[in-house]
Amino acid sequence: MKLSRFRPAALLATAALALTGLTGIAAPATASAPSNGSGDVVLNLFQWTWDSVAAECTSTIGPAGFGYVQVSPPQETIRGTAWWTSYQPVSYKIEGKLGTRAEFAAMVQTCQSAGVGVIVDAVINHTTGADGGSGVGVAGSSYGVDSFPGIYGAADFNDCRSNITNYQDRYQVQNCRLVSLQDLRTGSEYVRNTLAGYLNDLIGLGVKGFRIDAAKHIPAADLTAIKAKLSNPNIYWVQEVIGAAGEPITESEYVGTGDVHEFDYARTLKSRFDGQIAQLKTISDGLLPSAQAGVFVDNHDTERNGETMNQSWGAKYILANAFMLAYPYGSPSVYSGYRFTDKDAGAPGATTTSVPDANCANQSWTCTQRWTEIAGMVGFHNQVQGTVVTNWWDDGGNHIAFGRGSKGYVTINNGASAVTRTYQTSLPAGTYCDVIASKDCSVTYTVSASGTFTATVPAYGALALHVGKTGAPGTAHGVTSFAVNATTVWGQNVYVVGSIPALGNWTPTSGVALSSAGYPTWTGTLTLPAGTSFEYKYIKRDGSGNVTWESGGNRTATVGANGSLTLNDTWRS
Repeated sequence: MKLSRFRPAALLATAALALTGLTGIAAPATASAPSNGSGDVVLNLFQWTWDSVAAECTSTIGPAGFGYVQVSPPQETIRGTAWWTSYQPVSYKIEGKLGTRAEFAAMVQTCQSAGVGVIVDAVINHTTGADGGSGVGVAGSSYGVDSFPGIYGAADFNDCRSNITNYQDRYQVQNCRLVSLQDLRTGSEYVRNTLAGYLNDLIGLGVKGFRIDAAKHIPAADLTAIKAKLSNPNIYWVQEVIGAAGEPITESEYVGTGDVHEFDYARTLKSRFDGQIAQLKTISDGLLPSAQAGVFVDNHDTERNGETMNQSWGAKYILANAFMLAYPYGSPSVYSGYRFTDKDAGAPGATTTSVPDANCANQSWTCTQRWTEIAGMVGFHNQVQGTVVTNWWDDGGNHIAFGRGSKGYVTINNGASAVTRTYQTSLPAGTYCDVIASKDCSVTYTVSASGTFTATVPAYGALALHVGKTGAPGTAHGVTSFAVNATTVWGQNVYVVGSIPALGNWTPTSGVALSSAGYPTWTGTLTLPAGTSFEYKYIKRDGSGNVTWESGGNRTATVGANGSLTLNDTWRS
């Protein structure tokens, strides 16, 4: 039997919420995760409790430059220790194995204060399975076949009561049961209102986006109708649509409401890193447009079913993540879970009703967000946003290198021997920190006036340079924060440009894009060496490339001795 996932993964069903009953037409879909805090990279913290997510947002996720953290389904579920029980909810109460409603709300606010938005893994296709009988959920809600008191009865599920057996049959895939999970009648206004009520409850708690689990099993039109009922119908979401050749349901059907996970991207990474990576130059050919694709190296399903790479690949897994964060395609998501031998095993120490806090000192947790290479490449990704691939080079096999405009350069060696060569970049002359090798700038490379540098890249290793992290070994680096109060007209965005490479050397198209999340205050960050002095100004740029400079002379600033600087400005008309 062909399944769209490895194990039953997602469901809901119970606790009564006030239903919104909002109506309307879906607004234009948000394409790609909007910049939040430092950037748009998502960190998927699988099976982390709310308290541990909150602590990690402050200590690691925010400082590393992640824009979002994706958390596991927060609603009440069935009891059990297996990981997939988290995808078998019995109510819409925000009371589950990972924490209470109060802890969830506190986590969302703590993360937002650290510049990190929360994305929820939302299970809206189904409820717990028909073969599960009846019982009581982890928060005390009762449930039974076709009976979820206060929420759903038999009429709220699709008429097909058998499991999906033929993935060539659209009706079966979208109306029958996914591995016995009861399929909600998402064409019903009552069901749509109930689901929108759950999502609106989360939005009210400060959630910034959703991953829509099992989206392939919900007609795209139903998702459009549900999203139109949200208090923020433009909220970011990315949909799990596991495409397969020859099947009638395709990823492109779902781009009308938001991003779609591009599983073929992850599959290709596995194939290339198991073969030759020179072909990665054309990895996006035939895939969804970049602005509509969510990309990843692995997730909680694919790391278990062998569909993609996972942390057990060691150095190659790190290289694949480095490539994803360096190459300009899609909205990237970095996965952080736990090690296992039993593919059904829940998080370390899980019981039938709770999961202990994640502990990075415990080697069972992968904690990829703390790896030097991952943190360095998140900063690289944020720094080179908006630039194209330049100076691509490969040896026809397992050694590649490429630049991102004049802002960054990366080289990846997927071979078993170290390689020494001289690389041609478009970087300005200067000394650059290798952000893959260290967090403290202990490894540097000097780029000549002609843009070249020579380096030895270790076997199964990489190096990455960008204009946001330069200077001599041991130089302190910290966050330079920009904030400017500026009103704009539709289509305009605000950028900061200045006298140093990190600010585009006064070139408007190379400036740093600021986020409008706190409009009319526009914000953004850079990583600059201590003692860096620079001049800067703000500009407004529209979609046609028209630029408006603020008036007055150049602003000036100097990064403090600890590498930190906070700038709060007002647009000068």
